[in-house]
Amino acid sequence: MKHDGDQEIIQLIHNPQSRDLGFRKLILAYQKRVYHVVRRMVLIHEDADDVTQNVFIKAHKHIGNFQGQSSLFTWLYRIATNESLNFLEKKKKRNFFSIEDHQEKLLNYLDHSDSMDGDSIQLLLQKILLTLPDKQRLVFHLKYQEELTYEQIAEITGTSVGALKASYHHAVKKIEQSLRDE
Repeated sequence: MKHDGDQEIIQLIHNPQSRDLGFRKLILAYQKRVYHVVRRMVLIHEDADDVTQNVFIKAHKHIGNFQGQSSLFTWLYRIATNESLNFLEKKKKRNFFSIEDHQEKLLNYLDHSDSMDGDSIQLLLQKILLTLPDKQRLVFHLKYQEELTYEQIAEITGTSVGALKASYHHAVKKIEQSLRDE
């Protein structure tokens, strides 16, 4: 899923005289998509902004390691998913939340946030997704909401296609069961 300007961005970044311009183009090309992936995982806008900023700081720091075997999109999504999962884990530990307390806090945020758009069905889905383990929720988001292929998700997460299919299947079954219980 290469962006039209990937090659130009990479060339600009690898040239010391145009590195900053290349990086600005990278941010312009991918910031919104990265933010949306992060936001679906961390939910809270301010947290998503912070994590997105960290994704691009990390990308800037490690752009020299980018080999071009995957697209910039895949490379950035890998950083974004790892940063999101790490952020959630640190937040739980920092606040000494049990998983249930963390879910309760996010559910409360969903109920009282003006920034969460969507109708009651969308809100219900978001609440159900919070009951899934973080990695299962990530796979569901990437497959269902980002419409990525299992191969793309495998490249992003470093997980086998078979394991991703199983994870997605379990997530869908849990969501279906939760919807029936509502």
